[in-house]
Amino acid sequence: MKPTVIILAIAAAIASVTIAAFLGGLGRQPQWGQADPRNTRQVALGERVYRDHCAACHGTDLEGQPQWQTPRPDGRLPAPPHDESGHTWHHADEVLFRITKDGVSALVPGYESDMPAYAAVLTDEEIWSVLAFIKSRWPSDIQARHAEINRRNEQSR
Repeated sequence: MKPTVIILAIAAAIASVTIAAFLGGLGRQPQWGQADPRNTRQVALGERVYRDHCAACHGTDLEGQPQWQTPRPDGRLPAPPHDESGHTWHHADEVLFRITKDGVSALVPGYESDMPAYAAVLTDEEIWSVLAFIKSRWPSDIQARHAEINRRNEQSR
């Protein structure tokens, strides 16, 4: 057998395995416009982005800052937790996305917050991925309650 034929056969085999893995879900692409806590690729990207841009304030374990419900002397609230003990899961994905992208004041005009808008820093894909990562850390009952909030939000449009 000629070396060229062997190389082509190996390349074809690698391509077949890659395609089979992709079609089998191992290489499932994130669906942007939604935060899917079951999408391992989206969650992995979200974890990296969260560590780089969110963890300094919201905590490496999503625990938030101490006394996050008590205003500081400047009147602003500390960063809330994103785990199940906080209020993040009480908001639909669309709201969480807009807060992250455009800042809290985009939804609540005049609201003073240390949370910056990330529109010029993160892509939409990265923001959805961060939300997927956060949701992936919630217990299943909180994920289910949050999914219901998203369903009601979709129905109200």
